[in-house]
Amino acid sequence: MQINLSRPLAFFDLESTGLTIGSDRIIEISVLKLLPDGSKVTFTKKVNPEMPIPEVVTKLTGITNEDVVDAPKFAEIADELKEFLNNCDLAGYNSNKFDVPLLFEEFFRVGVPFDLTGRKLVDVQNIFHKMEQRTLAAAYKFYCEKDLINAHSAEADIIATYEILIAQLSRYKDQLEGNVDFLHKFTNMHNTVDLAGRMVYNDKGEEIINFGKHKGKLVTDVFAAEPSYYDWLMKGDFPRQSKDAFTAIMERHKESKMEAKMNLLQQKFGQKS
Repeated sequence: MQINLSRPLAFFDLESTGLTIGSDRIIEISVLKLLPDGSKVTFTKKVNPEMPIPEVVTKLTGITNEDVVDAPKFAEIADELKEFLNNCDLAGYNSNKFDVPLLFEEFFRVGVPFDLTGRKLVDVQNIFHKMEQRTLAAAYKFYCEKDLINAHSAEADIIATYEILIAQLSRYKDQLEGNVDFLHKFTNMHNTVDLAGRMVYNDKGEEIINFGKHKGKLVTDVFAAEPSYYDWLMKGDFPRQSKDAFTAIMERHKESKMEAKMNLLQQKFGQKS
């Protein structure tokens, strides 16, 4: 089974200096863009992260500080990459929690707007976890009956991810649909508000905090009871996209408070007249 596309679907993978979205940086990016006519275009670049690559990352990826010293900085490829991803839905392996937020963070850091509004997000790992629960290498072996050579090379990983999705669509053809709208909904496992999952929706569609001491509480209730919590979030090492989501709720909370005050004033003036 193939994927039915109304617009391009960009499979992408990032290698980075670490796993902290707010502070770590991309050292390699690879994109496999699948076009509606079935053709494919790739974009692969190493990136100078402007910070040292930890030894553990070098051991995992094979990418050294020397490999990226003459590579372009993200700011130097941001416009080209944004154009390459123009009008694309996004797909990857664990991409909803890591790759998409980190990419968004990098674009924000260099002042290049990258809008996620309207983009469908397909996380191949979530299909795998729902169906079989394994790692990328095991998924490749299980679905494609091949060993993953050069694991943790961005290009090798993303080609494997694309092949896994095609194999998943064939294996689960009675349960999966080969269109991005379905896959977007199917791979959004936890009904998250932000990509990093710091907030989730409850069964009433209300935003609740999904980490820390306030886990399980309504965001608006926490903002009302502890106004300093919002400032702590904005100063913390959280992904920019998560901070934007909290800010939108705070603005809505302020507007609601102002509206309540105006209604109260109107009631008082109405009683006097």
